[in-house]
Amino acid sequence: MSTFIIHRFRSSLSRRVLHTTAIRHVDRPTVFTNMLAGDIPPPVQVNSITSAGIQLADGLILPSACIFLDGKVFLWNVPSRLWEGWDREHLSVFETAVPKPEILVFGTGRRMELPPPSIRGYLKEMGIQLDIMDTRNACSTYNLLAEEGRRVAAALLPYTPHPWRS
Repeated sequence: MSTFIIHRFRSSLSRRVLHTTAIRHVDRPTVFTNMLAGDIPPPVQVNSITSAGIQLADGLILPSACIFLDGKVFLWNVPSRLWEGWDREHLSVFETAVPKPEILVFGTGRRMELPPPSIRGYLKEMGIQLDIMDTRNACSTYNLLAEEGRRVAAALLPYTPHPWRS
């Protein structure tokens, strides 16, 4: 039932008439501008999450762990058991990001599980706020923050882990 409500809610949002960039015509001035968004709309939006993986708004299904950063999707090679064997290397992609995201929304699968203090400390050193939640809520939170124009990244673990092929 909650899946139906989420899909119905999202479809009602898709009918809004707000644009993230100005509509410009050569012979007329700017017509509409969304004051809450930046110049570039968030190119990565999550449509749903199932046991098959994370489905993006364009229909692509990501069956393995992934990171959304600066409008790009990165497949993410993580240990098979949550937080066992995790170290700074698994989140080092955020060291190279300029500008760094304000918030990292971390989806830990079907249920929320807190990371070890070393992971939280590492991200805090880089000035990145870490929000941990189950992956379904992480996807919704990411979509909302990205639509608001926030500098947000997402690290998402699918419900059923599938290894990715390099």
